[in-house]
Amino acid sequence: MLKSIEKAIEWLLWEVRLIVFLAVVSSIVSAIVLVIMGTYDVFLTVKELMHAFSDKAHYDAFHKEAITHIIGAIDAFLITTVLLIFGIGLYELFISKIDRIESDNTSAKILEVHSLDQLKEKLGKVIVMVLIVTFFKYALDMKFETMLDLLYLAIGILLIALALYFQHKDSPKEKPNAKE
Repeated sequence: MLKSIEKAIEWLLWEVRLIVFLAVVSSIVSAIVLVIMGTYDVFLTVKELMHAFSDKAHYDAFHKEAITHIIGAIDAFLITTVLLIFGIGLYELFISKIDRIESDNTSAKILEVHSLDQLKEKLGKVIVMVLIVTFFKYALDMKFETMLDLLYLAIGILLIALALYFQHKDSPKEKPNAKE
């Protein structure tokens, strides 16, 4: 009797892991939404570019706005990458291995996840890139009125460089291609 209750509880606990599928679906749907939003930003920028050529004053105003929209699109695409890695990683860790990733000899290996630490490491790298793009977007809008403002920008750039250095410091080095 106790053994059958224990087996039922263990079965229930094991099957509850499938609730993670809701997080996987939500992550993938969010990624699709962000790709559409980023693409729409680029489309609007290209559309506005056609009007910008007609007037020099309009072009100058458009230039800064276009850079901001394109950086916003890059931000959306990077967050899309985070969501895809997260969704696929959760699926692989909690539900099932994706056979296509295992058999594919292309760059799909970046989506292959074998442990929670590996998922965190992959997400961390992309999140650092999202933060760098966001910093760049805000730096474009910053008004440099004093030398202190320039110092803050320089410190920010130094911190970004340090973050990239430490992020890649312990990464395994790629072996050069023997054909080259």
